[in-house]
Amino acid sequence: MSIADVMREMGEKAQKAATDMNRAKSMAKIAVLETVERLLDERKGEILEANGRDLANAMARGLDAPRMDRLRLTETVLSEMKKACRHVASLPDPIGSLEKQWMRPNGLRVGKMRVPLGVVAMIYESRPNVTVDAAILCLKAGNAVILRGGSEAIESNMVLATILRDALEQNGLSPDAVQLVTILDHAAVTELCHLDSYIDVMIPRGGEGLVRAVTREATMPVLKHFKGVCHAVIDSDCDLKEALEIVYNSKVQRPGVCNALECLLVHQDVAKIFLPMVYERLDTVEFRCCERSLPLMGERAKPLSREDLGQEFHALILTVIVVSNLDEAFQHIARYGSRHTEVICTGSLSHAERFTREVDASMVGVNCSTRFNDGGQLGLGAEIGISTSKLHAFGPMGVKELTTTKFVVIGNGQVREG
Repeated sequence: MSIADVMREMGEKAQKAATDMNRAKSMAKIAVLETVERLLDERKGEILEANGRDLANAMARGLDAPRMDRLRLTETVLSEMKKACRHVASLPDPIGSLEKQWMRPNGLRVGKMRVPLGVVAMIYESRPNVTVDAAILCLKAGNAVILRGGSEAIESNMVLATILRDALEQNGLSPDAVQLVTILDHAAVTELCHLDSYIDVMIPRGGEGLVRAVTREATMPVLKHFKGVCHAVIDSDCDLKEALEIVYNSKVQRPGVCNALECLLVHQDVAKIFLPMVYERLDTVEFRCCERSLPLMGERAKPLSREDLGQEFHALILTVIVVSNLDEAFQHIARYGSRHTEVICTGSLSHAERFTREVDASMVGVNCSTRFNDGGQLGLGAEIGISTSKLHAFGPMGVKELTTTKFVVIGNGQVREG
């Protein structure tokens, strides 16, 4: 069979499985997720062995450190995957619920019912844990999913996909509700992007190049998980010790992820005090500094270049800019941000309210780390991605974001006049 034929067959199977998933009872879906959790534990050795092969191959190919970090499965990551299964299983089933109802003057009762999206295609890089997170969210929301991970994670993904399909089969649901594309040729992605007859929505999650390529090729709607150029604004009246720990956590904890801090905007009134504190605390970080901040930092500081602005470094590199006021900070974010995550450290309620209202990002935070823009951290159990587009979701996408609504109209013989 040609690549086009293989992908079309997967689309047909997914469409049929999506119909079955739409009819699936809540208890059956819960049982699937509980089985996935159990199998992740029972087959832990198999998973880690496969991931070890992926890591060895990736190292031989010279994969960079941030992607190696995202590729690596550990006992902690597996524990988080099992926890996600439990959390998502415990969430209310949105399918079939009537969210709103109202009565029209002619007696018609109108409601909006929550329904699955249908078939979701997910294209992603490096992170094998996304295989499980994406699948369990799609299944809970009554969807079928086609997964295409990066070649660097193929061994891990094949084991995880087998676990997901086995869990479906053991609970009487179609294993084709979860399918993994194992063809590593990029032609498979191109063909997948053209299957709008079968796939309802495409979700690319990875580097900027991947997202742009999928958006360009796709003939179905695309929910973009775009780059994370995250800023922190240090206001003139904030608690500087608290702000310092927020900056440290945002930048240093995991510099290779999309919700890591990339640019620090410091009010001029506190720059002389705060920036030396930042330099000392973030002792493994290289700084790219504007003219006003450069003299306040040490030998790890370099002059800021135009290329540094709006950059997602995926490394221990931080842009530092001194601003005269909040307006200047907001203007910088509007120009160079990616609508992912923006936070402010402030003691002013009015400044906090203005920030949350005016700044355009999928998560805006006050006196907290950028690292909280994550489905698990925000109570969604897991996420299939963080949408930086506004249609039809904005921010971390959990179960509810993988559904839509349809109108339900109940009458007693009404006919339209005019």
